[in-house]
Amino acid sequence: MLDLVRTLLEASPLLALFLAIAAGYALGQISFAGVSFGAGAVLFTGLIIGAIAPKAAPPGLVGTLGLVMFVYGVGIQFGPQFFSSLKGPGLKYIALATVSVVASLLMAMALAGPLGISMGTAAGLFAGSGTSTPTLQAALAAAGNQDPAIGYSVSYPFGVVGPIILMTVMAAWVKPTFKAPSQSVRVAELTLESTCEDRTVEEVSAILPSDLKIVAVRQHHVNAPPVAGTRLHEGDGLLLVGNPASIERAKAAMGHEEPGRISRDRANYDVARVYVSKPAFVGKGVHEIPLPDFPVVISHVRRGDADIMASSDLTLEFGDLLVAAVPSNRKADLQRHFGDSIKGNAELSFVSIGVGIALGLLLGMIPVPLPGGGTFSLGVAGGPLVMALVLGWLGRTGPLGWRIPVVANLVLRNLGLSIFIGAVAIGAGTPFVQTVASSGIQILLGGAAVLLTLVLITLVAGYLLGIPFDDLLGVCAGSTGNPAILVAAGRLAPTERTDLGYAICFPSMTIVKIIAVQVLLS
Repeated sequence: MLDLVRTLLEASPLLALFLAIAAGYALGQISFAGVSFGAGAVLFTGLIIGAIAPKAAPPGLVGTLGLVMFVYGVGIQFGPQFFSSLKGPGLKYIALATVSVVASLLMAMALAGPLGISMGTAAGLFAGSGTSTPTLQAALAAAGNQDPAIGYSVSYPFGVVGPIILMTVMAAWVKPTFKAPSQSVRVAELTLESTCEDRTVEEVSAILPSDLKIVAVRQHHVNAPPVAGTRLHEGDGLLLVGNPASIERAKAAMGHEEPGRISRDRANYDVARVYVSKPAFVGKGVHEIPLPDFPVVISHVRRGDADIMASSDLTLEFGDLLVAAVPSNRKADLQRHFGDSIKGNAELSFVSIGVGIALGLLLGMIPVPLPGGGTFSLGVAGGPLVMALVLGWLGRTGPLGWRIPVVANLVLRNLGLSIFIGAVAIGAGTPFVQTVASSGIQILLGGAAVLLTLVLITLVAGYLLGIPFDDLLGVCAGSTGNPAILVAAGRLAPTERTDLGYAICFPSMTIVKIIAVQVLLS
């Protein structure tokens, strides 16, 4: 029976690959003491298939294609946050993560001799402890053999489970407290007091904070659009949308809240939610888009899981969910105007993706000189990642919009990651079994030591430096990399700061790791 399975898998490497992906995702959904491996479990199923059928490994180009899809999607998503963070505490966080990553590399190098393993395997221990598939690809290319994949497969489980355990232990020791997560956008129904008597909507809008918008006006028991020349009086109602703190300031200066006063009456004026799915609107600012010939006030935009104020300079993307106030009988017209197809969540420009990846691959081919006469290049992992960070930050260049809807981006990244891990694991299955059988417990302990070096330096040094604990957990998750670690960090610190720390450190540390293994193996 086993011979039949081996023959079947080796006759069709793509069958072996997608069997590894399917079985890996099924395994990755199982939670072990609150920890699940997600796409990372494809590594284990791929190793099993590779051990059974050594000749079932897909061509190398298949895995490379998956890796490029993954890193490009990561860079496009995190580009804006990465560059904006450089103006705040981001540089300190990147410096801390860099020290931790370099220390873990030095630990891997130091263990190579005592463990009796090659530098390629040590580089794999380093890549696996940081759960970094782009680093593994760089190590494979530099080593010219499968040794890095063996080290990677040994240390990868520690790379996922170890940070979660250590962060949980530290949280129990520190016992941090957090402020309740703040809203990015709030809706308030304000009843005006005498301070606004006989002022026009235009005059009131001018004195409101810039991050507030008047969406509707209620006068004489009727809701209506906020026409600039409408005169307001004591007792009139305003529907405001914007920053929660700014709404509090407006309340103090103008009136008091009466929830439900406006929203309960939808006879004349109502809220509509429509998806942006027509290409004509994508890549344009809110102030540039053509509106229908009836009153429309776009209050805010839902993008992925985030609410964003519809400021005039906000650039629309495929799949954005517009929240707008319109006359009740024109909601269907608004939906037709913007398209309102959920397919907008899956729309992406293959022209921009093709151009962006091509530019990234060209960047990855450029040799960069090193002290002492050597050179390194960013390669097929680092080049597309760096280029995608820049393009994601730019958002648009002329007619090309670089960003990808959140849903489509997740599909692109997860599929690419699964293909790469599966292809590498199948090729490394037999060498992995042979290495573990010969080296035994020593190489497993080596993987744990490399991981402990990375995580403990990050957590302990960051805590001593006074980094807020939720930021610190995000930095730790970004330094190690696996999304499961970020999910665990979010459970320990239920604030948006963990996501920010991850966005700062994940792309930057991916680049640092890629450069580090190339220097090690050069």
